[in-house]
Amino acid sequence: MKKRYYRYLRGEKMLFVLIGIALFLFPVSIVFTKAVLSETNITLEQMRSKISEQEGINESLSMQVDELASLDKIQEVAKAKGMTYNNNNIKNINE
Repeated sequence: MKKRYYRYLRGEKMLFVLIGIALFLFPVSIVFTKAVLSETNITLEQMRSKISEQEGINESLSMQVDELASLDKIQEVAKAKGMTYNNNNIKNINE
């Protein structure tokens, strides 16, 4: 019995090459995509940390503003500057 050799056509060879390239590129693209996603998540977490830190600073500054705007502090500063607090000089404006 003679062995028969099958000769691949040019189109078949090209198809095998394309399938081989696809089998190589598919896992590489998955790894690349996951690496990019991981990097994006790290950046996101860093931004969230910075936002949280800035919110704490803003809250602290808001408390300082409220403290400095209190009536007691205003009277204290007025006394230090030689002024007096007279309730009769205050006029309320109603709309």
